[in-house]
Amino acid sequence: MSVSARPVTALTAPLLIGALLLSGCAPEVPTRSVEQTAAPQPTVEPTSPSVETVAGYDIGDFPPVPLFQLPDLSLLDTSASAFTIETGEAFRDIPGVTVEPAHCDESGAVIAGRGTAYLYGDGSGNYTGPDGTIQNFGDGSANTTINGVTIQNFGDGSGNYTDGAVTIQNFGDGSGNYTDGTKTVQIFGDGSGDYTDGAVTIQNFGDGSGNYTDGAVTIQNFGDGSGSYTDAGLTIQNFGDGTGQVNGAPVEVDPIAQVPRLGVFPPLGAIAPLTSCGTTITFRDGVLFDFDSSDIRPDAAATLASVARVLTQAGVPAARVSGHTDAIGTDAANQTLSESRAAAVVEALEAEVSTQLTAEGFGESRPVAANEIDGADNPAGRQLNRRVEIFIPAAL
Repeated sequence: MSVSARPVTALTAPLLIGALLLSGCAPEVPTRSVEQTAAPQPTVEPTSPSVETVAGYDIGDFPPVPLFQLPDLSLLDTSASAFTIETGEAFRDIPGVTVEPAHCDESGAVIAGRGTAYLYGDGSGNYTGPDGTIQNFGDGSANTTINGVTIQNFGDGSGNYTDGAVTIQNFGDGSGNYTDGTKTVQIFGDGSGDYTDGAVTIQNFGDGSGNYTDGAVTIQNFGDGSGSYTDAGLTIQNFGDGTGQVNGAPVEVDPIAQVPRLGVFPPLGAIAPLTSCGTTITFRDGVLFDFDSSDIRPDAAATLASVARVLTQAGVPAARVSGHTDAIGTDAANQTLSESRAAAVVEALEAEVSTQLTAEGFGESRPVAANEIDGADNPAGRQLNRRVEIFIPAAL
């Protein structure tokens, strides 16, 4: 069974995404060093001589087709610190690790998910944010230029954006184009869309099915509970009826949830640049830990060594390590797991750095994406919520 690719339409032109406002927060110039889609991790871990798993997943399970991630353009005035840029370069080639400027509230606490928008949408022109709430964007028309950034707002929800490197077209009918030279996003306004960034390709067909490819890794979701995962030496098939195979060996596995429909572009709003309060290094699901475990994976040593090297070279005196989970399981169990994972990262890094590190766990209380959409499970959102973050205040 296969899913055919969506034919290219007239929207293929100047590549896509709308300049989004998250309650006054406009989007960021996306570079692979500071922002990329939370791609599934292809590392294969043997659990027995005959059955293998995808890193961070139980036997027979595999990552969902990822959500489209919109860039945060609120830092276009280069208020992000140089340390953010340097750190991003250091982690650019490490799968599942992203580095981006952090936003904080008035107390200095990091705002989870601020500046990160996921295209859920309900087709009405509203935008459903990372916490599942709906935000309405205003439309008055205007032309503005801020530090070389030109924005045209036509007052009907459509508009253009350019800064010399990034081009955005919002057609006001739920569709639009975005390009930054390496990344292309196409949103067709009917729940479907495409995303490409180097070797990464995501197709969402708007009917619950979708595909993901990244080099040797291929994920297919056929929208009826069935799907497949392939990587070098590992093939997983889910037949959608509670059964599946791992490299030909039969396993019991739950049907796959459908890929959420993509939403529409919100009306173009006025961009209000924000100042970064620091840097957040994020380790996505499966990079450091096995499924339901707080023991650091042996193959994560190189990743943590890179973190230690950057912290040492930058002379960072203090940083906070936080653990986060999805909403599956009890609050107490998730809180304990998040604390244990943060503490494990601190313990591993303390042997390599002089940076004063503190560990804290937030369980499921700080999601960056919706765990459910309209009451249905959202595995791609839950995948993004299972993470460990290192926050480095800008004042350091």
